[in-house]
Amino acid sequence: MTSQPRTWVPSIEQLEASPGFPSQAELKERPLAVIECIEEIPCNPCESACPFGAIEVGQPITNLPRLVVDRCRGCGLCLPACPGQAIFLVDMTYSEREAAVSFVHEFLPLPRKGAIVNAVDRAGQVVCQATVLQVLNPAKYDRSPVIKLAVPKELAHQVRGMQRLG
Repeated sequence: MTSQPRTWVPSIEQLEASPGFPSQAELKERPLAVIECIEEIPCNPCESACPFGAIEVGQPITNLPRLVVDRCRGCGLCLPACPGQAIFLVDMTYSEREAAVSFVHEFLPLPRKGAIVNAVDRAGQVVCQATVLQVLNPAKYDRSPVIKLAVPKELAHQVRGMQRLG
């Protein structure tokens, strides 16, 4: 009998308590980065990736990244810079009923704009179908494409990826 490894998925309460998670009020105003990094590990590529200085790690390098909301422009340059794929872009202003959620997706084939895909939560469970709004894969992203999905607003804090195609 073999045992299966257990996967730990942080709770929304743990994430909201972290310094990289904007408040619900802030998220209603404009697109913002949501940093779901809650482990003190030596890592800071997100800090140098942000041209606006909206992410601060400082010293020691094991500090949790802090989002400086007033400086975040929602550009998403921090997403492909994060080796742990722990940064997302959430736009609660996308439409009246839908939010836009962007994330790194390193599986091929990539979806096409307009495709309907299965959106998944942090544990990889399908939570809804979503429309692909954008696929960004420039060379500067170093093979870390960013996918933007339209999802029901009530699921914007659950959707963190999409099911692999093919």
